[in-house]
Amino acid sequence: MQRILGYVRKACQEYNLIEDGDKIAVGVSGGKDSIVLLAALAKMRRFFEAKYELHAISLDPRFDKKDGDYSPVQRLCDELDVPFTLIRTDIAEIVFDIRKEKNPCALCAKMRRGALHDAAKENGCNKIALGHNIDDVIETFIMNLFREGRVGCFAPKSYLSRKDLTMIRPLIFAPEATVLSTCIKSGFEIIKSPCPVDKLTERQRVKDFLDAREKEDRGFKLRLFGALRKSGVDNW
Repeated sequence: MQRILGYVRKACQEYNLIEDGDKIAVGVSGGKDSIVLLAALAKMRRFFEAKYELHAISLDPRFDKKDGDYSPVQRLCDELDVPFTLIRTDIAEIVFDIRKEKNPCALCAKMRRGALHDAAKENGCNKIALGHNIDDVIETFIMNLFREGRVGCFAPKSYLSRKDLTMIRPLIFAPEATVLSTCIKSGFEIIKSPCPVDKLTERQRVKDFLDAREKEDRGFKLRLFGALRKSGVDNW
């Protein structure tokens, strides 16, 4: 966890992600990234220069119209002394059964963002923390380049004027492998995604491509990350 705390603190200081008085909604899917992010932000409250509050929020898409089991998140929140809100939704039914989306990820992400934004506001939060790691950054950078022909990525910090919310991504310097090892060593319970297209997406194909290139050319991914930061686009 110490390495993760170092990465998170670096991101927070470099991009001014957390300020005194912030109340931060942490989006917790139950996967390794969001669980590690939640634990890191909770532990960092003890020594970080800015004082802030946390509120964990999970959105249940309800795959197959069944309630998901988020008790592992509740137990962790109880242990970390972080308030937890679970919101049951019909996102899975809308995306897969009603709309029958051929490319469901975009609509699913849009609906989840909207629900998370609303929940954050309802709980008095001014910021939302998401668990994107450095691998997610690089994959998004490549997807935008190859699929849309543009140089760009989601920002470390961005303000949503319509909702008066600031999105922050404190894990952007943390490698996915470090997040996974931290999760295992810390004994965190993970909720496996029941999504029917999990591991079958365009992002997964880009991930596989980048992993193969990294094996052939060590440091390939970090150079891409460096290129994004040097470009200065999207507040990098």
